[in-house]
Amino acid sequence: MAKKAKKAAKKAAKKSPKKAAKKTGKKSAKKAGKKASKKSAKKVTRKATKKVARKKSARKPNAAFMAPLTLSPALAEVIGNKPQPRTEIIKKIWGYIKKNGLQDSKNRRMINADAKLRPLFGGKSQISMFELAKVVNNNVK
Repeated sequence: MAKKAKKAAKKAAKKSPKKAAKKTGKKSAKKAGKKASKKSAKKVTRKATKKVARKKSARKPNAAFMAPLTLSPALAEVIGNKPQPRTEIIKKIWGYIKKNGLQDSKNRRMINADAKLRPLFGGKSQISMFELAKVVNNNVK
């Protein structure tokens, strides 16, 4: 008979924690309420993540970044002669910097110039990575 009462209490707890409190006592009602709130919280977070994912995929790239630009002879010597979008130019410059180990070892924000990069940097031996966009802007049309 005790087993049947426990089963009935569990079923009642799943349906509504208030009814379970009346049948089984306050402790089991609290546990049932916590379980129900955890389940509903999981459902809410799943829905929120789905909405965020949908919004990100609807974003379109700016056409200005994708327009191919003509390179100066100094820049063409480093990354190639073909007209490329600004995003690709930056990627290829960073590839060249990493490949030749030109990032300063102590201060990683600084880029050391070699023979090819010195004309791009305006004769400087070292520039900040934040100045790289300015350098690219001065060497494209």
